[in-house]
Amino acid sequence: MEEEYIKLIFGLKLKQIRTDKNLSLFGLSKLTGLSKSYLNEIEKGKKYPKTDKIAILSEKLDVPYDHFVSLKLDKNLAPIGELLRSKVLKEIPLELFGIKESNLIDIVANAPAKVNAFISTIIEIAQHYNFSRESFYLASVRSFQEANNNYFEDLEQGVLKFAEAYQIDLSKPVDSKELEEILIEEYGYTINNKELDTHKELDNLRSVFIPKTKTLLLANHIDDAQRAFIYAKEIAYDFLDIKERLYTFSWIKFENFDQVLNNFYASYFAGALIIPRASITKKLTELLSKAVYNEQNFINLIKSYNASPESFYQRLTNIIPKDFNIHDLFFLRFTYKKGSDTYQLKKELHLSHQHSPRANETNEKYCRRWVSLKVLQEISKQEKDHVFDMQISNYPEDNMQYLVFSSATKDPFKDDYFRSISIGLLINKQLKNKIAFIDDPHIKTKDVGVTCERCAIADCKERKAPAIILERHSKNEEIASVVEELNKKFS
Repeated sequence: MEEEYIKLIFGLKLKQIRTDKNLSLFGLSKLTGLSKSYLNEIEKGKKYPKTDKIAILSEKLDVPYDHFVSLKLDKNLAPIGELLRSKVLKEIPLELFGIKESNLIDIVANAPAKVNAFISTIIEIAQHYNFSRESFYLASVRSFQEANNNYFEDLEQGVLKFAEAYQIDLSKPVDSKELEEILIEEYGYTINNKELDTHKELDNLRSVFIPKTKTLLLANHIDDAQRAFIYAKEIAYDFLDIKERLYTFSWIKFENFDQVLNNFYASYFAGALIIPRASITKKLTELLSKAVYNEQNFINLIKSYNASPESFYQRLTNIIPKDFNIHDLFFLRFTYKKGSDTYQLKKELHLSHQHSPRANETNEKYCRRWVSLKVLQEISKQEKDHVFDMQISNYPEDNMQYLVFSSATKDPFKDDYFRSISIGLLINKQLKNKIAFIDDPHIKTKDVGVTCERCAIADCKERKAPAIILERHSKNEEIASVVEELNKKFS
């Protein structure tokens, strides 16, 4: 165990023994002859007493010496010991969130019983929802993105420095051949386009990197946009000098938090290289200034970059908050199998606050009025590579409206599977000032809910399940109302 954690455990034990004996720090100081400030630093885990001082504490408090120096904790503090032994606090870079580990240790030391209850609650929730270590890491990165409005100036500047150093013209679409040449000539890569396709078990992987020989194995059937993104990520790892990294795309497993965070950094760098900030901001400004909505304008904007629709939408989540000062937005990625009645929300991001369309873990039916699901239904019935649509989604329960852009594409690795990518912007006075066509009557408006089980839209033809949760809440409110009346009547 880390030395500082050993100090903390000793301090927790001392504080628990002192409080059990109804002693103040002042009283313990008088009893032992040790200064109050010294004892306070021990209890906070900042100092570990020498042998002679432990002997004094043992004698005066009538507690065996071995109990003090043992790392074993009683049942009230055991979960805290498990947390420290798990090294979770070491795996997550708390400084990213402006938190010092010493601050957490102080919290634990000052209220161990309450912290213990909190930790036990978190563990129980995690077990109930099968919340894995990977899920915890991904949620931490998502929180980090949201805390920074998903914009990272150092990575944006890194892209500009790279482009200048290697004479990449960011005013033109970035070609995969150009990036491949840099990987081979500058970073000593070997590109293999055949090996992956000989292993059926790896049919869901787009790339595998072999660090010892700097060999990049690529799936042969990926398109140029996917190839360019993979090359750009590899360049990010090298140019940013990232050592702790993942070696497969898509990922199989994470060994530690740094790999998850660095995977995000490399992906961000790749997106910023392929879809440069200056270019996308200029084009998006021109598009949003048009008074009439034109679907083809959006499709043309997406096609103007050598990027997948998903990369394009991800890039919008960086640019819109920073350059358009629009922070109330959400990003969703759904997957769908043709003929199925199940839609899986695989990725989400919410800036400013938790917006209405969000994931649930209770097998409820997502609202079929969402444009995110409409485009999936449409592309599964047509022979198209890309379906785009937009609508104003009105949430009556929250009294909020969102302008939602959504694209659906085929899954390049699974037959009869499709995915949709969506961005929703909260409609308020600020958004209306930014988007000239927001009041265009040609934009469809739909009343929507979150899930059928919670939806109050009575005449919904798309409903897939009764509003059982909403009805339960209504019933409970009725009961509470009657109880309140009875309370008034007999008081």
